[in-house]
Amino acid sequence: MGTILGDMRHVRWHELRHAQGSASQVPGLLSRIAWDDGESAGDALGDLRQWIGAVALFDSTVATVPFLWELAGARTVKDRPGVLDLLRTILARGHAHQPEWTRAAHAAVLAGRPTAERLAGDGDPAVRDAAGTFLTAADGHTCGACRPD
Repeated sequence: MGTILGDMRHVRWHELRHAQGSASQVPGLLSRIAWDDGESAGDALGDLRQWIGAVALFDSTVATVPFLWELAGARTVKDRPGVLDLLRTILARGHAHQPEWTRAAHAAVLAGRPTAERLAGDGDPAVRDAAGTFLTAADGHTCGACRPD
């Protein structure tokens, strides 16, 4: 592993769940997104999207978000716009039976706002556009799970 994603080893992935079961495979997907070529990284990003954010959010989503922000901010990652889009997708999703996962995942996504603001000035127009789209979604974020009681 390189300097990014170094803290993945501190997460007990095998104790977390995603849409397909155990989250023990999530570190491998994150690593492929970080270091593989465009096609393989894109496939890993697609799998991750299905597992942690397409249908519902999970405890593994909460654990994954900080690493997604690391990937979004790393110039060596091939599909930073795709990573930003996944973060925006997570912000739009929830889990009807586990609102605490929704709150925690949304808080983790919103905590990365400074990275998105920095990326809004990136030299890559696709990254700039994805960051701008994310910031618009973050500014308009309202959901029942996140609203204070």
